[in-house]
Amino acid sequence: MAISLRKARTIIRKALEKGREMELKPMSVVVLDAGGHVQAFEREDSASPGRFAIAHGKAHGAIMLGMAGSAQMKRAEDQAYFIGAVNGVFGGQLIPVPGGVLVRDKRGAVIGAVGVTGDTSDRDAAIALAGIEAAGLVGEI
Repeated sequence: MAISLRKARTIIRKALEKGREMELKPMSVVVLDAGGHVQAFEREDSASPGRFAIAHGKAHGAIMLGMAGSAQMKRAEDQAYFIGAVNGVFGGQLIPVPGGVLVRDKRGAVIGAVGVTGDTSDRDAAIALAGIEAAGLVGEI
């Protein structure tokens, strides 16, 4: 199973709705497929232009390492040299913090990742998860 454009748009729409419901700052959301390719992206009005790179870095790290943002952050705290080396391998495109959420199908297979940025990392992760669940998929934060 892959993340269709329809599912990616649902994830984004529902994540942004949850962000507005929580009264968060302007948010940006990217959905990557299992190969790390951008399936969809949206940046709310007034969100800074650099937010695409941040959202992408969160999702990219999750999909490329098979490890959600919170697990990446723990790994960075425990083994900074490893995350530093991996970030070099990935051309500096890794942001190891919450907000990079793995997307799994109902069988548990990784089918993509969502990256969210705009507020605190934990809140970013929460709205990513809301979008993923609204699309009928399973998120790993």
